[in-house]
Amino acid sequence: MEAAIAELNERLGGLPAPKEAEFVWSDIWHLEAHHSTALEGNTLVLREVELLLEKGRAVGAKPLKDYMEVQGYGAAARWVYGQAIEPGDWHNGELVNLYEVRQVHARAMAPVWEVAPHPEATEREGPGAFREHDIHPFAAGMQPPDWPLVPALTENWVTSVNARAGRLRDRVGDTPWPEQLADLHNAFEKVHPFIDGNGRTGRLLLNLVLVRLGYPPVIVLKGQRPQYLAAMRRADEGDYGPLGEILARAMYDNLNRFIVPSLAGPARLVPLAALVDSDFTLVALRQAAQRGRLDAVQGSDGTWRSSRRAVQDYKLHKGERRA
Repeated sequence: MEAAIAELNERLGGLPAPKEAEFVWSDIWHLEAHHSTALEGNTLVLREVELLLEKGRAVGAKPLKDYMEVQGYGAAARWVYGQAIEPGDWHNGELVNLYEVRQVHARAMAPVWEVAPHPEATEREGPGAFREHDIHPFAAGMQPPDWPLVPALTENWVTSVNARAGRLRDRVGDTPWPEQLADLHNAFEKVHPFIDGNGRTGRLLLNLVLVRLGYPPVIVLKGQRPQYLAAMRRADEGDYGPLGEILARAMYDNLNRFIVPSLAGPARLVPLAALVDSDFTLVALRQAAQRGRLDAVQGSDGTWRSSRRAVQDYKLHKGERRA
């Protein structure tokens, strides 16, 4: 992961702006809207999510609430990525501020709130407003703080995130930086500042911070739900290793699946992981490189690199015998 981040920033010019590579970011936020809402029980499949977010078409016969959840999350994610890379004039240079915390929740939850507001919410607890209810302990025993403490604790969380900016950007500190990110994410969820939508808001805020740091966003897949919840429980007890690993792997996957292929020209050398497609797995490309069938080089870090042009050439001549 260290090498991949360094390569992104030093060789590929860092993350592209949404206006420069809209197709890349749209793929990411479609996938994120699908999986992040599915973690909370949403039933839309990926194709339904894509049609809803791109075409505004609600296909299928799912509950209206599910469509509005996805629509809200998609709008919030689009806002997050735009603000992360090209913030408005009001932004003061911090990784995150309290206004953004409330904006993310408001944008994510406003559509679904119109059709299915939280049954216990008062008029003062709508999208973007802190809860004024106490929350029962979670199944694993974690008890969110009493509601009068929420505004101050949320401000403390914002202050803590900004205080870590340098260490996170430089990837230094006594704790591995993915575990620092896990601590940051878990700390927000422990405050649980809103009456509903805390998981979605927390994952969006984590991605706001990551992209501002120059890192790929994370998508926790719906199939990872048991591992993710177990890792969050471990983090509640102060063990951030499992959650840090989930976040680091998600960043690495997004980097190689979406971002690096879009930044690399046909002849630019990139890690083989960024060249995997429906025809070739990473193992197949590595074997071809090692056997000299694929034009590739191995760096001092042990990573094999090739180009899209070389892979296309390999596909054309794969069945031919070498002289």
